Amino acid sequence: MDERQFMRGRVYGADHDDPDPGPQPGHDYVELVGGPLDGLLLDVTGWSARERDEGVALLTEIGRYGHGGRALYAARPGDGRCFDWHGDSP
Repeated sequence: MDERQFMRGRVYGADHDDPDPGPQPGHDYVELVGGPLDGLLLDVTGWSARERDEGVALLTEIGRYGHGGRALYAARPGDGRCFDWHGDSP
């Protein structure tokens, strides 16, 4: 299994050795599309519409800036199930 297959269906922030890194019942998720976190799910349970519209900067070690860098994702217009990648930030 390659890295992309391994990450697909996993929740962002789940521990790498978590025996159940997938979605949990009663939670709301969006799929991260593109960029270093492509295919991961982001738990947006309890987020307001405004928070979803603002997007998010997620810590990642596999983006352009390495350790401490962030991947920028924003809600896809007209599709509340996906956040699209918009670049990396230090």
